[in-house]
Amino acid sequence: MDTLRGMFKRILVLGTAAALAICAYLGAQRMPASWSLFPNKDLDRSADYVRDVLKMVNENYVDPSASGYEALARLSLHGMVDSLDPHSEFLEAKDNQELEEDLDGEYGGIGVEVEMRKGAFTVVNPIEGSPGDKAGMQVGDQILTIDGKPVGTSMDNVVDQLRGKPRTHVRLGLLRPSSGGRMDLDLVREVVKIVSVRGVRVLEGGTGYIQVREFSDHTGEQFSDALNQLLKKGIDSLVIDLRNNPGGPIDAAVEVAEPFFKKDELIVYTQGRRPADRENYLSETEGEPLRMPVAVLVNDLTASAAEIVAGTLKDTGRAVIVGERSYGKGSVQTIFKLKNGEGLRLTTAYYFTPSGTRIHGKGVSPQVEVVMTQEEDRKLEMQTARPEVTDPVDFKDRFGFDPIADRQLDAAVEVLRVARMLDK
Repeated sequence: MDTLRGMFKRILVLGTAAALAICAYLGAQRMPASWSLFPNKDLDRSADYVRDVLKMVNENYVDPSASGYEALARLSLHGMVDSLDPHSEFLEAKDNQELEEDLDGEYGGIGVEVEMRKGAFTVVNPIEGSPGDKAGMQVGDQILTIDGKPVGTSMDNVVDQLRGKPRTHVRLGLLRPSSGGRMDLDLVREVVKIVSVRGVRVLEGGTGYIQVREFSDHTGEQFSDALNQLLKKGIDSLVIDLRNNPGGPIDAAVEVAEPFFKKDELIVYTQGRRPADRENYLSETEGEPLRMPVAVLVNDLTASAAEIVAGTLKDTGRAVIVGERSYGKGSVQTIFKLKNGEGLRLTTAYYFTPSGTRIHGKGVSPQVEVVMTQEEDRKLEMQTARPEVTDPVDFKDRFGFDPIADRQLDAAVEVLRVARMLDK
């Protein structure tokens, strides 16, 4: 329901390159015992110093309502963890819940994507089978009120109000500009799956096209369904569009790459601070891997799990990378569960392609570089996010500009055309 670039920022800040949830709570329960058996003087000395400063601030800060021990402890945790790197973070309960929803690929809500258009919160995609879709919400409907209150101007507030626990009610006041009619809907929230695979189609010349907008627990399944759909239509080459994809769980990236690898082939590995921390991710594909010319589109907002897919397919010679150098976010964040629904998202390892190339800080460089202007990027971000809008008049009315040529996609199609000729 966010715009794509907003989604990128939110997931990147909250950490979507994650390998979700180890049993950290149990480990935390064992820590005090281990500390008492094996005293750590540096830890004790540092903890005492932090305690002294907390006490000093609590007793002397001018506003006692802002310097309670609980508030100061959380500020201390934010400062300690958030300053380590851009991807580590202490997560308060609300942020922790949102991160889990992003990684699960599910949330409680009404299942409509909304964007700000001409000052109004406008429905751009009711997800098929969702409460919004079943209630008759249509593309172009404007949301005027939520639970009887005007929506205001904040997208984050609108998203928060539309989402909620399954089986709870939300009342919407809508305007349908096409008819000028107003309507009120009482919707019951349900668990909604995030659709991360979009724009599946056959391009001119028999090339298949799949856009992956982000990675979640359902992305592998959605990608497999899309790929099978295209194979049934007889495609002989494939474009995988990972532009503006902020990433997600490593397992989802592995599942997207798997169809191109033999069983037990190495797709990617992670390496932590100790040699024993290495973890290999192997293909579990049964049968022969898919053999056809593949091009992967990337740009400077392709990050994390999306870079794993691009990097491993390039590294093993299974795809040609087209576009611009990717973001370079190749680190693993592990989510540790804390008390009160809070969490700790901590960088614990780096990704490496099968040949040992580290993605972090470097990104994936394209073999065919096609650099877009900022204006082209801005327009193509909107254009590719709404592949269902094909009528030129409707397109211009919706986005305020005519459709533009996608030079990166055109280059990928040309690369695949030449590859097919060479295969013959």
